Amino acid sequence: MTKKISIFLMMAVMAVVLVLPVVVAAQSGDVFGVNAVGSELALGSKDIRETVGSIINVALGFLGVVAIVIVLIGGFKYMTAGGDETKVGTARKYIISGIIGLAIILSAYAITTFVISRLMTATESGT
Repeated sequence: MTKKISIFLMMAVMAVVLVLPVVVAAQSGDVFGVNAVGSELALGSKDIRETVGSIINVALGFLGVVAIVIVLIGGFKYMTAGGDETKVGTARKYIISGIIGLAIILSAYAITTFVISRLMTATESGT
């Protein structure tokens, strides 16, 4: 029994000895170099609203490129249809779908720009 107590006391002393410097170092500020690493990383200090707006604009730009490629594929199919009505009909569907997609993307861009600008003006500090 005394052996178990002595092992427990030795473990407790070791734990205190190992944990105490960490507790004391917590008062010194930047123990692990977090501030130094944070200043070296170029993460930027952009507002989250601007970041979300930028991500949405990039995504909509990519979707716009996809819609234009769909219209171009439809135009290529139309030009190579050779008078076959089924191929011409398929090509027209491609072109119409691409144009509808562009209209939706432009509408989404307009709505996003409007909402982000309203959020920016509504939540600016100092107003």
